[in-house]
This record gives sequence, structure tokens and C-alpha cells, in this order.
Amino acid sequence: MLGSKNIVDVVLGMQYGDEAKGKVTHYLASNNNYTHVMRWGGGCNAGHTIIHNGQKLVTHLVPVGVLHGIKSIVGTGCVLNVDYFLKEIKYLENAGVQITGNLFVAENVHITTSAHLEEEANEVKVGTTRRGIGPTYRDKVARKGLLAKHVPELSKYLIDVYEEFHNTNENIRILCEGAQGFGLDVNWGDYPYVTSSQCALSGVFQNAISPHWIRDVWGVGKIYETYVGAKQFEPSEIIFQRIREIGEEYGATTGRARQCNWLNLNELIKAVKINSCNNLVINKMDVMRKVGHWKLYHDNKLLSFTKEQHIKSYILDNVKNVYIHFSEHKDRIAY
Repeated sequence: MLGSKNIVDVVLGMQYGDEAKGKVTHYLASNNNYTHVMRWGGGCNAGHTIIHNGQKLVTHLVPVGVLHGIKSIVGTGCVLNVDYFLKEIKYLENAGVQITGNLFVAENVHITTSAHLEEEANEVKVGTTRRGIGPTYRDKVARKGLLAKHVPELSKYLIDVYEEFHNTNENIRILCEGAQGFGLDVNWGDYPYVTSSQCALSGVFQNAISPHWIRDVWGVGKIYETYVGAKQFEPSEIIFQRIREIGEEYGATTGRARQCNWLNLNELIKAVKINSCNNLVINKMDVMRKVGHWKLYHDNKLLSFTKEQHIKSYILDNVKNVYIHFSEHKDRIAY
């Protein structure tokens, strides 16, 4: 049986997705000697844009560990569109990525069917990606879903994550790759403008992960916020159009323009506390540098800062018990 030497690091979004979690996951996977990388929630409604060996790749279901030859798993908490999954495999193989022997699907992952896609094809109330994610999770909870182990096309990818993580003498080191963000969590987000899965740290433990194995929790956010969906999020000021253009704020999954707003520091602090983050990456500092404005909301007030260092100091003074890394849009690593 496994002992206390097993290590799990987690990457999760602090806002509404699109925080550049893929960049952070890619960096950690290449530098920490993990035995596994596991996607732990969501489906093909989320995209990670990664620069790997100078090549731009966008993944939706496949964990980024495959890019480094690490055993990568679509975890139990995920839902999976089989056709999309197989297309993504072909896309990555055409890009030179070794899939065979590196990519697996937990046998009890739930499957998104054509009926789920048809049901959500015209959804407008919440502004989902229309990838059938909500109906899939609903049928999972209603106990009428289809499991990966019942799909012949997935047979060569199947894995029992309990056996993999618990019934071995090896010391396991897992990087858990999150999708979307805490602001979209079905329990903690602005309901009903949320996704149907758990984006918070609690979602990790659906995947045969013991809480005692957690070492580092990497929360990822931006110095401003973005959101894609039906609710009104962006103030009617021209500066947000400039932020969107400079920051290339268009969805990796849908191509939709992301609504932009200033950072809400209270919500960031809440996300850090609930998810027990000990590392926080704040991305896209250079975008705001080009815009020339430094603002954030705190305690229902919009605060303005004259210099970059002033807003950094303010964040450092108010976000406690977490090591903060300020990062740039084009960086491949967090620092």
C-alpha cells in the first residue's frame, strides 16, 4: 500500500476560467518529475493553450502531461465526448505527440452522448459552450449515465484509478490539472451562471486522491478578470475593449470574445482561502502595463494606482498566507 510519501500538486483557476492554467500546468509538468498528470473535472468545454517546443497547441480533454511523456489520465470527475476525444488524439499525434502508453481514461468517467449535445444545442440562458456538459452531469447524478468502461472505442485507454494510485508499492507524484475556475464552480459561483462541475479543490478528491497527499495548491488568476457567458459582466467603458485586444481575450474553446473587468480582490481572497492555496500566480501583468491603468475592486470600492509596484504591494499586503508569483502574458513559466 502507498505511504505518506505520495505527493499531489493541484492547479486550479481562481476566477472564471481563461487564467492561463495550461501555461502553469505545462511548466510544473516539465520541472517536477511527476509520475502522473490528471485532469480532474469538466469536459471539452474548457481549453488550454500551450506553447510546447515552440509550437502552439490547444487541448480540451487530454491532460498536458502527454506533451512530456508523463502518464496522463482523464479523471473520474470529468465527462468525455468520445468523438471529440479521438479527434484531439489525432490532432496531437499529427503534432508529433506520443499518445500510446501515455494517455488513459478512468473507467468510471461519464460519457457525453449525441442526445446531450442535441439537448444543449440552443442553450442561451446561461451562455454555456453547448458541449453537452450540463446534461451529462445531470444524467450522472440521476443514475442513468453511460460510463467509459461501456464504450468499446475507449477500451485501450481505460484505467482503474483506485488500483493505479492505491494498490502499488511505487511512490506516486500526481499533478492535478484543473479546468475553468472557482467563479464558475457549481457550489461557489454566481449561480445559475456556473458550470455543472466542481472547479474548487474539493473536486480533486473525486478521483481517488487522498487529502493527505496534497502538497501544493497553485491558484491561477489574472491582474484583471474575464468571463464568457450570458450575464452582463463588463462595464460600458472603452478601456475594456483595449484590454481584450491586447490580452487576446477570445475563448480557446468557442472563439467568443471574453467580457473584461477589473480584478475583484475580495473574490480572489475568498478563492485562495476556500481552496487552501499556498501558491498564487497572477498573470498578464504586461497587458495592464500596455494599457497604462492599474485598478482593482476591494470592499466594494474601485481603487486606482499610479504605478505597477503600488498595485503589487497592495495585493501582497491583503492576500495573506500565500506565495504570490506575478507573471506576464507571453511567459512560458510563472515567476
